[in-house]
Order: sequence, then C-alpha cells, then structure tokens
Amino acid sequence: MADLSIDFCGIKSPNPFWLASAPPTDKAYNVVRAFEAGWGGVVWKTLGEDPPAVNVSSRYSALHGKNREVIGFNNIELITDRSLALNLQEITAVKKAWPDRAMIVSLMLPCEEAPWKEILPLVEATGADGIELNFGCPHGMPERGMGAAVGQQPDLIEMVTRWCKTHTRLPVIVKLTPNITDVRAPARAALAGGADAVSLINTVNSITHLDLDSMVAYPIVGGRSTHGGYCGSAVKPIALNMVAEIARDPVTAHLPISGIGGIGNWTDAAEFIALGAGSVQVCTAAMLHGFRIVEEMKDGLSRWMDRKGYANIAAFSRKAVPNTTDWKYLDMNYQVIASIDQDKCIQCGKCYVACEDTSHQAIARLVEGNARRYEVKREECVGCNLCEITCPVEGCITMVPQPSEKPYMNWTQDPRNPRAEVVA
Repeated sequence: MADLSIDFCGIKSPNPFWLASAPPTDKAYNVVRAFEAGWGGVVWKTLGEDPPAVNVSSRYSALHGKNREVIGFNNIELITDRSLALNLQEITAVKKAWPDRAMIVSLMLPCEEAPWKEILPLVEATGADGIELNFGCPHGMPERGMGAAVGQQPDLIEMVTRWCKTHTRLPVIVKLTPNITDVRAPARAALAGGADAVSLINTVNSITHLDLDSMVAYPIVGGRSTHGGYCGSAVKPIALNMVAEIARDPVTAHLPISGIGGIGNWTDAAEFIALGAGSVQVCTAAMLHGFRIVEEMKDGLSRWMDRKGYANIAAFSRKAVPNTTDWKYLDMNYQVIASIDQDKCIQCGKCYVACEDTSHQAIARLVEGNARRYEVKREECVGCNLCEITCPVEGCITMVPQPSEKPYMNWTQDPRNPRAEVVA
C-alpha cells in the first residue's frame, strides 16, 4: 500500500490532508474531531492580538448550481473571536494528545515587529510544529492594515517574514493572496524573507449574488453587505494555476508549497500535488460534508498511487510541472480533430448548436426521415474542444491527434509571428 506520510519543510504528517485555517479549526473540539476522523494536520484558525476580533451575523453566502449543489462559498468571517490565552491553551492540549499530527498555527498581526516578537514564543511554547502567516484575508482585516493589505505588497511580506524567522525556530509558511496580478512576486518576497514554505490560495474577493427585492448582496447584515472571500470548487482552477506558477518559477522552484483552493476529493489533491504542492489544505468541502470526507480522500489517493506505482507522495509530486509552460512554447504544428462515436451519441444536438452558433460551424446536422445524425466536418474542425465539453455523454466525443510530418515549432519560431526568432 502507498505511503501517504509527508515531511513538509520539516513538519511531519501521516497524510497530506490538512484542514485549512478557518471555522473548522477554531477550537479544540473541532480539531479533535478532525484528528479522530483521520486528518493528517490542521492549520489552527488565525490568532491575533487581544482583544479578539468581533464577527457579524450572518457571515456566509453561496453560489448554487443544479440541485442546490454549492459551487462557490463566500464568507465575511474574521480571524478568531476567542481570546489568545484560550486558543494557546487548547493548542497545547491538542498537540500533546495528538503528537503525530501536524499542528500549524495561523497568525495575523499589525506590521510592527513588537507584537510578532511577543506572540511567537507563546506559540512555540504550545508544541506547535509551525506557523502560517495569514497575508491573504480579503475582508475586514485589510481595512486594518493586515491580511491581503500585506499580501499585496511584497516589501511588507519580506519584512514580516524576516521578523518571524528572527523570533522563532518554527518553520514559517507564508499564506498568499490570489487578489494580485502576479503571484510570483509575493512568493519571491516570502522566499527572500526566509520563508520555509508558502501556502495558497487564500480566498478571492467576491460577491456571490443579490436579493433583488431588497437590493442587498448576500450575506445580509442589517440591510447591508460587503465583499467577502470566495472559496470552494469554483476557485480550484485559479489555485492550480497559481501553484503551478510558483512551482515553475526558477526563483521559487524549490520552495515547498501547501496547496489550497477547491480541494474536495482525492483527485483534486493529486492534481495539486502533481503541480507542486507538498501538502493540501481543505476547508469548504469539510464545512459542507463534514470531517469524514477525509476517509475517501485517503483511500482514493492510496488506491490510485498503487495503480500507478507511486510508492509515496514524493514519487509524483511536481510531476506535471515540466509539462506546464507558457503559451508561446506550445507546438503550433500539433492538431486534433473531433470524432463522434455514433454508438454513444443520443442525438441531443448540443454539440451542433454550440459549434454552429458560437464556434467554427464544423458539425453537420444530417436528417434522414425522422432520424438525426451529427458528423464532424474534418476540413472545418480546428480542434477547439467545445463540442466535447458540451456533450452530455462521457466519451462520446473525443479529440483525435492528427498525424503530421511537420516538426515541433512554437510561436517564437513561427514565420507567421512578425517577431519570430530566426532559427539557423
């Protein structure tokens, strides 16, 4: 059986599945239930200075799909609203009772060295395995000069990270905001400050939807609302891209990454690991389905690793990174053409409508009596994948690679590019 244990920048864990810093890790009761369910570690909900933050009601909203499936989740909850002393006491007790599980403590403080210098020894005394600097929270805290207000300024990231490395022996993980143009800049700043790792993504600025009768966005607080932090399966593509950007950046290529953002099953986790993550953090899926989901995550990942011959997490970690590149280096001579399996086709016509109305008019609609049939016009098909995506039957439409005698040629070499590089 595959070995799921990890050593993430010196933090050991029986499996890569951690709960992210959020409501599920707000107190000992929750964390103990999580460990009993099988989670490999937790990032304790963000601690700050006393007096603790004060939250509002209500705090959550969601974007629903068909059958009330939650596609995206929005929250305006702040950092812990419990006292620092109580949190530290519970962290100490839980870590003592569960010494084999990873215990990371999330922190958020003003950009002044004194409070960081004061709190770090207190956290270290709990027996925690590491700290995570919350430079990502997009609501409430940035207005106080913390959270994303720091994460959007690389110079502040580097400065605070360096303070923490000075005042603690624990591994320092810097949690990055996605609300930025280029995530590589803050990652490089974290590395320059001495960070042992980065974690990402934090939540995305969002408003999920409105009550069109009252003209107030959700969640509604006394007739008004505000933007919040968006998470859940909807943000996974954003998170995967940002993880990959850091993993393939020459400056940060060897910086450990804890992947966060829309992870709800073992396949999500495997994708994050293949693109650079050494551990994965889960929040929304646990809030929607409970802590027991980790059982399927561990079992599914283990079985897949066995089938693939991966003995441990390191065997496939970052394996997809070399295959991820800039657009300009893709092969301009590679081509695929859609193929419809007539035995699987249910003649719904979705592929035809999508291609005819919005793409390349590359699917023919043939009517023979009362029967319909859809065929690909090979000479018109550009291999865009739209028909495959819109088809409701899995495997009915596939994209078939076409034979070519043309050698690899990317855009920098393409004679159609007015700035093409001359190849000798």
